[in-house]
Amino acid sequence: MDCTATRLPYRQTGSFAKIVIDYIDQAEALKPFYTHPVSLSGIQKAIDARKNFPTNREVLVAALKKQYGDLLNGKVSENIGLLLSADTFAVTTAHQPNILTGPLYFIYKILHTIKLAEHLKTSLPQYNFVPVYYMGSEDADLDELGYINLGGKKLKWGTKQTGAVGRMIIDKEFLQVIDATEGQIAILPFGKEIMAMVKDCYQKGASVQEATFRFVHALFAEYGLVVLIPDNAALKELAAKVFEDDLLNQSASVFVGKTIEKIEAAGYKVQANPREINLFHLKEAVRERIIKKEAKYKVQGTSVEFTEEEIKKELQEHPERFSPNVILRGLFQEMILPNVAFIGGGGELAYWLQYGDMFAYYKVPFPVLVLRNSFLVAEKSWQEKISKLGFMTEDFFLPEQELLNKLVQRESKTPIKLNGSMTQVEQLYDLFKKQAGAVDVSLTKHVDALKTKAVHRLQELEKKMLRAEKRKFADQQRQIHTIKSALFPAGGLQERYDNMLHYYGRWGKGFIQQLHNNSHGLEQEFVILYGQ
Repeated sequence: MDCTATRLPYRQTGSFAKIVIDYIDQAEALKPFYTHPVSLSGIQKAIDARKNFPTNREVLVAALKKQYGDLLNGKVSENIGLLLSADTFAVTTAHQPNILTGPLYFIYKILHTIKLAEHLKTSLPQYNFVPVYYMGSEDADLDELGYINLGGKKLKWGTKQTGAVGRMIIDKEFLQVIDATEGQIAILPFGKEIMAMVKDCYQKGASVQEATFRFVHALFAEYGLVVLIPDNAALKELAAKVFEDDLLNQSASVFVGKTIEKIEAAGYKVQANPREINLFHLKEAVRERIIKKEAKYKVQGTSVEFTEEEIKKELQEHPERFSPNVILRGLFQEMILPNVAFIGGGGELAYWLQYGDMFAYYKVPFPVLVLRNSFLVAEKSWQEKISKLGFMTEDFFLPEQELLNKLVQRESKTPIKLNGSMTQVEQLYDLFKKQAGAVDVSLTKHVDALKTKAVHRLQELEKKMLRAEKRKFADQQRQIHTIKSALFPAGGLQERYDNMLHYYGRWGKGFIQQLHNNSHGLEQEFVILYGQ
């Protein structure tokens, strides 16, 4: 795959929340909510803090070796071995196991993690950096995770299973999704190659987390990516004291709640609100909130309940049955990994900014927060269409009607702006105002009102002239709509909608390689990738 790339500021895309843009710009209002800036010096400070935290590397490596089993070889095996060294640190991203990887940004996050680890190794050669994909396999939101968009159609997994999606089993309904996918992908140049990988990994009877692990490993093992499935008793035992504190004292909700008040006072919207208890009970096909009523701990929606002593015993004997929610998940991640940088999307960064006081309370080092890479992939056919309309690809971040207005104003042979005339009208009313004021000063307000009414009517005339002229550009309007729909499906960013299988089927490993080549490290810019 041959391609070129351009970059533009996230602000220019108009697709990211204020809190994200302000974080990139290092706005003063947000500085109290994170520990280290996105810079090499920020990474070094994160390393210094991490050195003083007792990460249990032996338990982590043992869990990874058991998870990988026969797959443990090559660069991945080397990186897992390096995690035993006090001079090795992780660069981590996290995401749920969307079926067949879900939206494109799933792989963008992973590639950014890989690229940043490589960049840091070059910049700080005295340390080792291991890219880690932390799988949020305990998420139970099948409506969010159980579909992909392919060829403009939504392919949904119609299983009846419940509980943590990662623990669900590949069933005949899942295989139906694969069959529907193959019908579209197999005809592409590299379609059979990627579908063979899919079928090898997503086999009937395997769990979703195992299948996702194998698929991500197949895609990224050559880059040394370590995949971690934290649904593990030994790893959760490392966080048992925090889990117990959340059950008994609800400290996390107190500290995150206070931070939320500060964030709202600074003028930002809150991304995630804490519960009194931020743990789920996870057993077989059930993942439900733990709530406290009087002296009892109840598992919501079930008949299961515990006394305080019983739930402490449950935690001690079965830590794997306790699943952190969005508030505690990041803390758990940072307790089990020697991590110095976390790569997340805009929403993730927004709720990580709520965690600072909680991390400080538990004395866990806070990582450098890096906004994940974003790409817009523009195939050659779309580039040609855009060029014929006299636009550049980055222009298509504008709303459709604004694009059409720009085209009409540029191409129309009839003047449709009343700029000069409007100025003359305003000057005329200013003269009227002066004359009326000389007669009676109270008349000036009446003249102002007449001026406002006249200008408004002229502006309405200008809009009508523009609408009438736009009707002459119906073909161009259809072309703009077609391009906009292709590059911004469902009215949003391509990366939040399209699935990677089409792009791999089109370009093969070259697609992954070009994304890797054009991924950033610590830079924070949006990338437009022009595919040939």
